Amino acid sequence: MACTIEFIDFVCSQLEGVGVIRTRKMFGDYCIYVDEKPVILACDNIAYIKKHTAIEEMMQDAEVGFPYDGAKEHFILNIEHKEHATAVVSTLLPHVPYPKSKKKK
Repeated sequence: MACTIEFIDFVCSQLEGVGVIRTRKMFGDYCIYVDEKPVILACDNIAYIKKHTAIEEMMQDAEVGFPYDGAKEHFILNIEHKEHATAVVSTLLPHVPYPKSKKKK
């Protein structure tokens, strides 16, 4: 089951104020970028965020899961709790690299 546009809109609205938000549809699901950094994978109406030591303590009670077959395990971000979600994303953001540019040959 792919994400609904309503879920994507809700996630984006919950992250308001963290930075510039944009989405990119990928394989029926979405990647949500904050300030051009890929921060959340939204798959099957679940918000997955990369497991990283910077947010480990903040996410100690979070469920974990795999956004798609072959993916590394991610934390499941409870996007319903706006203050916590924005704090987690804000904390992780400096540790997420910008995507590598795809140069044409």
